Amino acid sequence: MILITGATGHFGKSTIDFLLKKGIPSTNIVALVRDEAKAGELKAKGITVKVGDYHNHGSLTAAFMGVDKLLLVSSSDLVDRTSQHQNVIAAAKETGVKHILYTSTERKNETASSPIHFVSGSHIDTENLIRESGIPYTIFRNNLYLDMIPVFFGQQVLEKGVFLPTGETKAAFATRDDMAEATANVLIGEGHENKAYAISNMENVSIPEIVKHLGEVVGKEISYVSPTVESFIETMTKAGMPEQYIGMFAGFSEAIRQGEFETIKTDLEQLLGRQAVSVKKFLKEVYSSKK
Repeated sequence: MILITGATGHFGKSTIDFLLKKGIPSTNIVALVRDEAKAGELKAKGITVKVGDYHNHGSLTAAFMGVDKLLLVSSSDLVDRTSQHQNVIAAAKETGVKHILYTSTERKNETASSPIHFVSGSHIDTENLIRESGIPYTIFRNNLYLDMIPVFFGQQVLEKGVFLPTGETKAAFATRDDMAEATANVLIGEGHENKAYAISNMENVSIPEIVKHLGEVVGKEISYVSPTVESFIETMTKAGMPEQYIGMFAGFSEAIRQGEFETIKTDLEQLLGRQAVSVKKFLKEVYSSKK
């Protein structure tokens, strides 16, 4: 039995869809959700839905009974994520889960000086907790989602261009679906115990290169300005962007600039059995209708 946490989120749903496409019966999949009202689509596919909260140990142990493989999709709660994951791991150990898989993150700087320590710190803590649990594990060190590019660029990118303090450093962006399919392949495969996989694209591409590719897709030149982090924060604050988004964009931009997501090590294509979706292909799929 395979259980997927965060099953109504993008990554969880995508992983479940790939499991079904690859022939895993719906009766062998359990979806853990916080809000059952959002799980109608999963139920329609024949997936067993169990309600559980990362803060509620009893709900987790009840959901995990009989589960062989548990995919812990990382919580979106950056403030309390480590304690939430600790509850999941403890419940998995208590109920005899045989294999725990975790969606972590690519990074180089593991100290508090990292501009994305507010995200990576809890991932590092969770990886350590999983290893200490004694449960066989698989860690996915996921790079940046290509799917976040439209979010970082904003809805008016074609008119106003891109204003991000990323510099010209490259990153190995990959699509969320490619990562989810690789995860599904590991879930149904063998020999993945006690391994950490680098889930990155083969190509490393900078933000200015992505902006140039976008211009080619839509048939117009798109401007790109890379300010200092301080100037970015000041400008976005004056523009009325919420503080939490400014901090996130600034942190990830600086992490890109520092090379946190640039890597030549990747297991993604090996796990997929094919090439990963390229930046150019992704941009064509998302923006070609906006010519």
